[in-house]
Amino acid sequence: MNAVLVLIIGFIIFIIGYRVYAKYVDTRIVKADPKKATPAKLYMDGVEFMPTSKNILFGYQFKSIAGAGPVLGPIIALQWGWLPALIWILLGTLFIGWVQDYSSAMAAMRHEGASMGGLSHKLISPRARIILLAFLYFYLLLIAGAFGAVVVNTAIGLKGSPMAWLFMTGSGILAGQMIYRWKKDIILTTVVTVVITLFGIWVGTVAPSNVIIGDTLANSRVLWGILTFVFCYFAAVLPIWRFALPINYVASYVVLLGLFFGIIGVFVLHPNLTLPAYTSFTIKIGPIWPIMFVTIACGAISGWHSLVSSAGTARQLEYETDARPVGGGVMFVEMMLALFALITAGAVFSSSSEYAAALVKGPAGVFAAGVGKFLNAIGLPLKIGTTYGSVMMIFLAVTILQLVIRFMKIATSELLGDVSPVFKNAHVGTFIASLLGILLVFTGWWQYLWVLFGGANQLMASLALMLITAWLMSEGKNSLWALLPMIFMLVTTIAALLYTSYGLLVKVFTGAVKGEALIGNTIMGFVGFFLVIAALVLAVEGVKAFKRYQAIRVQPATVKA
Repeated sequence: MNAVLVLIIGFIIFIIGYRVYAKYVDTRIVKADPKKATPAKLYMDGVEFMPTSKNILFGYQFKSIAGAGPVLGPIIALQWGWLPALIWILLGTLFIGWVQDYSSAMAAMRHEGASMGGLSHKLISPRARIILLAFLYFYLLLIAGAFGAVVVNTAIGLKGSPMAWLFMTGSGILAGQMIYRWKKDIILTTVVTVVITLFGIWVGTVAPSNVIIGDTLANSRVLWGILTFVFCYFAAVLPIWRFALPINYVASYVVLLGLFFGIIGVFVLHPNLTLPAYTSFTIKIGPIWPIMFVTIACGAISGWHSLVSSAGTARQLEYETDARPVGGGVMFVEMMLALFALITAGAVFSSSSEYAAALVKGPAGVFAAGVGKFLNAIGLPLKIGTTYGSVMMIFLAVTILQLVIRFMKIATSELLGDVSPVFKNAHVGTFIASLLGILLVFTGWWQYLWVLFGGANQLMASLALMLITAWLMSEGKNSLWALLPMIFMLVTTIAALLYTSYGLLVKVFTGAVKGEALIGNTIMGFVGFFLVIAALVLAVEGVKAFKRYQAIRVQPATVKA
């Protein structure tokens, strides 16, 4: 298949999903009301709740949900063949992905900007809230360790990326000042800050970190680890308009520009997908079902998105009608990023063996090389294009990481705030989250946590869809469009966790691993089974809630009869 055809199919799904399906749900089922006051207006505090233009939120949402997942997942999944990956990206987004993102924001808005913990308490049960918050903290910690390692490794491996990161941070802070303090035009602000960031990428190529601070510091995991979490600390404790929101907004344009011109490069070169359409049902990392469905998370459906939409975006939406373009529309854009990532690997290698050799060095390098090739097709020097692709990776990772620490701060307050008031302090919750994240990066234990990331991420998506279904039932609305995806994701995720955990423990009991790997596999194997138990308990609590809402709906008709 030609790569251009892949993009055209993606555009068609985009139009059908956003202009037809999402519009029908938004106007006929959920009935978004532009006149209804949103939590951003009702509880505006300038810290978490802040009415924000949908044009700004679009960029913020995109950069907040689009991490390394939509790039790395499709590239890894090509081992099963490009056809299964393509089908899951398209159908996953059309029937599940946007449903979760949009509905999480709407449910949170209709419940005064409640987080996932608050929604589970109101819609399911108090027990569900405790279990969900405990799982949520572990899940966020896993992301903090894994994405923190991605940032540190990229800063060391690509010496020009720290300078680009520095310029992006300064541009983001400037953007917040220009928009919310100086009241400057959004177009002017965007042009100025994005140009500064792009200039920073160029500066990084001529003044890499090893030239500025020397080889020893430039290769120091300690230095970059501390700087990474200092960055995240400010993102968590400062008002959202001052740091996290504008930085993600500016970074979104860097990624979107790379995606836009990369797609143009695909149309110019119009290469064929050279890797096999299908290899086999089971490969080294597992069978297509359920493992591929948790390998490709972001880009099809990801539990992380529900956290961004509820605890972040829902508290900033100015109008209810903004939820469809910001929540639903952005998910379809991320789908296009996943398709582009699929093409960067599926169409640039002459053989499966060449792809496998490149994959061993890391999927991030595969993506950077693909971006360089397609940007080179429109006239950009190959070296700069490849560097741009690498910088996209660090931007994708660090802008997610800062929100992870911010959400861990909120989870700490909700989970332990009743135990002691000290845990409600923003600095305390942020310090604990940052410290745990740094320890995981420095010790290397994130590698073992990462094994469960795909399953834990999609389990979060399953639980989010459960809350959405309960919300729709509580409102007496048609819930089938959320219930069916929830069932599919819950069954698939539990199967994936069982498969992964069983595989880890088999290596332990057969003596296939020793030393640190023995400890890591043992802990993660049992943690996986505990996650399955937690998921089953939450499923039971959800079914009870569903039956309760059904009984409430049936009761008036029975009395009337």
